[in-house]
Amino acid sequence: MVQPAAAAAAWPDDPVPLSLDTAPVPEYGSGSLADLLPTLAAGQDVPGFDRRIAELSPADRNCVFLIDGLGWEQIKAHPDEAPYLTSLLATSRGGTGRPLTAGFPATTATSLASVGTGLPPGEHGLPGYTVRDPATGGLMNQLRWRPWTPPHVWQPYPTLFQLADAAGVHTAQVTSPTFQDTPLTKVALSGGTFHGRLTGEERMDLAAAQLAAADRSLIYTYYSELDGSGHRFGVDSDAWRGQLMTVDRLVQRLAEQLPARSTLYVTADHGMIDIPFDEQSRIDFDEDWELGAGVALLGGEGRARHVYAVPGATADVLACWREVLGEQFWVASRDEAIGAGWFGPRIDERVYGRIGDVVAAAHDDVVITASVNEPHESAMVGMHGSMTAVEQLVPLLEVRA
Repeated sequence: MVQPAAAAAAWPDDPVPLSLDTAPVPEYGSGSLADLLPTLAAGQDVPGFDRRIAELSPADRNCVFLIDGLGWEQIKAHPDEAPYLTSLLATSRGGTGRPLTAGFPATTATSLASVGTGLPPGEHGLPGYTVRDPATGGLMNQLRWRPWTPPHVWQPYPTLFQLADAAGVHTAQVTSPTFQDTPLTKVALSGGTFHGRLTGEERMDLAAAQLAAADRSLIYTYYSELDGSGHRFGVDSDAWRGQLMTVDRLVQRLAEQLPARSTLYVTADHGMIDIPFDEQSRIDFDEDWELGAGVALLGGEGRARHVYAVPGATADVLACWREVLGEQFWVASRDEAIGAGWFGPRIDERVYGRIGDVVAAAHDDVVITASVNEPHESAMVGMHGSMTAVEQLVPLLEVRA
């Protein structure tokens, strides 16, 4: 494994770009999404785990409700639409509310793999929305799993659910039926039993029932519609606010059904930021000859780009991207990003070549779109991926019964 230097411990409120030293690094090992399930498993006596998030108390029954796209900052900004969630921010019912860091990049495939495996991106190997497959030289979309790649070759580690199930803990996933057989579910969230339910209300009721099904239980449930509204309409839209109101009711519905000796943890995979539709805020890679010079493949997503250079051009691509984007993005070489700890404290050798020769993480309200090759993604209003607080900080809200 490649060993990076020690990561910066502080999470600055308003980091200043220009220097990689100012880039905030996810709190791997003590306060990231990858630390949640190992902490819960340790409290349930699953062998091989310790309590990484010190303030979480053990419980016999644990439920993790992951709401796609619900950032910590978004909850704070919408107390009227989310009164129940807001009540959990400072002092949760029997616990404490605090933010976690999603990990880099702050995107769904990466975060779900971090949650389910308890590993940072540099180990589980899903370090972006799209990354280069060193075996083929082409881009691999790790959310949609295109082109198809053998799942357990791409991500060989067991999930926490599999390990907990083997240790005698009742484990289950309660989510949409469409996710049952996806490769991402197999490598990140499988283990125990899968229960597909179409509506959020059905999921909440069944998650509570699954919690009560055994003396020790670890249940995962998920809601994706908030994220979809944010991408399509933005987090400043009525549609997004309406979804947030639904989420708030779902969390309260589940919390009020918790059986004895159980804890509910509400979290998310990333936050989101709306990006204006103007030339200053949306830089079109497909129309920018300067950024495209020497680039063989453009991976990642608008606010967290993996850039793969043609052989021999890495130094020139790095210099150009820094010159053009250096006041709006943190721009690092692969080894600089690894050394700074962006992808975690260790990098598996199989993952090293998936990371871009150049990695660009947005600081300002700006994205690098690709209107020709990524028309759907380029048309989104709400985006995420980088290390700013609005994208990176996700809630860890606790309700204990």
